[in-house]
Amino acid sequence: MTEELSRTSALASRHRALGSGLEDWNGMGTAWTYNTNPDDEHDAVRENAGLFDMSGLKKIRISGSDAAQVANHIISRDLTKLAVGQSAYGSVLNDEGGVCDDAIAYNNGDEWLLIHGSGESMERLQESAKGHNVDIAFDDNLHNISLQGPKSVDFLNNHTPIDLHALKYFHHCSTELFGLPCLLSRTGYSGERGYEIFAAADATVELWDNIVGEGAALGIIPCSFTALDKSRIEAALLFFGYDMTAEHSPFEVGLGFTISASGDYRGKEAALARRGKERFLPVGLEVDFADALAGGEKLLVDGKEVGVVNSPAWSRRMQKSLALAHIHPDCAASGTKLTVAGDGMECAAIVSPTPFYDPQKTKTHV
Repeated sequence: MTEELSRTSALASRHRALGSGLEDWNGMGTAWTYNTNPDDEHDAVRENAGLFDMSGLKKIRISGSDAAQVANHIISRDLTKLAVGQSAYGSVLNDEGGVCDDAIAYNNGDEWLLIHGSGESMERLQESAKGHNVDIAFDDNLHNISLQGPKSVDFLNNHTPIDLHALKYFHHCSTELFGLPCLLSRTGYSGERGYEIFAAADATVELWDNIVGEGAALGIIPCSFTALDKSRIEAALLFFGYDMTAEHSPFEVGLGFTISASGDYRGKEAALARRGKERFLPVGLEVDFADALAGGEKLLVDGKEVGVVNSPAWSRRMQKSLALAHIHPDCAASGTKLTVAGDGMECAAIVSPTPFYDPQKTKTHV
């Protein structure tokens, strides 16, 4: 690894023991692969449950008398509609209405918690905080692990005092798990019912060990980001930097649903002014190829370039090469036949409805 990492997961030794080289994501060593087959890990997520270390996400605590107002200005959802214990996923916009990050905002009552990836959330938040009575604190001691899959609810429910079955989608609560304090959230990035567990670094290690140890008999296993990528692409979930950047309007990348008509948030009017002027649209592709594409391939119709591949994956479960892509609006209809052209390769593809997996989203929402 050529760059020195600025952040370290408390679970680094666990990942190394599983064969990870701790590749960089968001400044933290992250388990992109283990010694196990990522296709087998993907099977575990879909059939049992998979445990991911998501601590590379950045956690920001927002407190003070103006916390709600400042939090509401950073994300494209009307947070005034959220009760304590609810969260919302939204776009973080720049002044030009471009998507400079995506994030989830959690209403914890006495504070707001903002969870984001590798975009500009902190910079925009600091701008929004100027002149307000608010404290903004990056909390890298707060780690998060994610248990995703159909067995996650019953398994975790056996080790927490709350009724986890009653916790609704995008709701969370402070509780205990295996006797350790944590925040349990019914959210995830897999297309399955699952839970994110936020806890202090030292508690996270014990939580990880308990879940891995107690869950082994149920087929619950640690999973790498390669398996996560397969799962989230099947579910058509976006990854900042690949499927969206600050140059893109939310309507060009399928995030129009995050643009609230109410609320006073940064970039709102600029984003709305870009609606109906989409240069491209997001689509799913089924690719006639025996492996995952590399990403970045050009999409052609009758020899004319009409789009680009953003996020590719091979799904052993579906026996298909899949991809998320951006394409000219005239070519975005399902069934459109395309040519994929990359470095020394060419193959066919067809625009496919998304999500590829569980299109009615019954796994996550019900």
